Amino acid sequence: MDVEPGRPGPDLRDAHRFAVEAAQAAGRLVRRGTRGELRARAKSASGDLVTDLDLAAERLIVGRIRARWPEHGVIAEEGGEYAANDSWAWLVDPLDGTNNVAIGLPTYVVGIALCDRGSPVLGVVHDPVAGRTWSAVRGQGAFVHVDGPAAQPLRTRHRPVPPAPVLAWTQGYEVRRDDSTARALKVVLDSTARRVLQLWAPLLSWVMLARGDIDGIVGYRPEAVDLPAGMLLAAEAGMVVRALDGGWFDDRYGRPADRRSFVAGPPETIDRLVKLVTAAQWIEPKVRHLTPISLTTVGW
Repeated sequence: MDVEPGRPGPDLRDAHRFAVEAAQAAGRLVRRGTRGELRARAKSASGDLVTDLDLAAERLIVGRIRARWPEHGVIAEEGGEYAANDSWAWLVDPLDGTNNVAIGLPTYVVGIALCDRGSPVLGVVHDPVAGRTWSAVRGQGAFVHVDGPAAQPLRTRHRPVPPAPVLAWTQGYEVRRDDSTARALKVVLDSTARRVLQLWAPLLSWVMLARGDIDGIVGYRPEAVDLPAGMLLAAEAGMVVRALDGGWFDDRYGRPADRRSFVAGPPETIDRLVKLVTAAQWIEPKVRHLTPISLTTVGW
């Protein structure tokens, strides 16, 4: 990646290796921690959780970043903004899939991204359970790492255009149950897709898209901190990301939630996916008047 004259930036080869090693170290910490007693607590009324593992993994990653690049900004899932920088900033999701860990489901990853003026230039996703890491550098491709920092190119598995796609769905924690847009999108996807995955670990969905395991992802007002790493990984693997209306997607970090909604998939089917999600606008007026079932109504 070129850097403007007079505007120094990190050596991306060095930063790439650093981020992979930091994510893998945090993954080992999390993996060990899941074998013991887990302390979890709610961090919002929406049911989002935080555990001691989130906090410990975040301290590990953030501590390494600040020791290596003290001039860079750092924004993390649990601690917020540790340091401000309008140019270079690291985004850290120390445990994507906390709710899965809390119920004993081994589906979680560690995510790290480096952004230049808001746009991701480096992304890393590490799966402590599988012992694999996926990464991407803008303009240089996507990679897979097995048991260490050594990388080899990620080869996306070719999937023929399916009659009904396998999709992943992700939404932000603050999306309300009565959000008519989210409900309309879910109705359309559930009615037309062969399967809709809701993994509670969006970064893992991005990995599956980059590998060619699934046909697309639809995101509605997703969380900001884990979006750049996964999006860059998919893009460098040849996938396309668009806004829900099919327009250009602004990948800069810090955009408001209503500007982060997206649809992503292979270039040969992205237009079909866009048509699928835009169909939700026709049924949204109908679902807007439906009342969600209250948990108290069913005796919960």
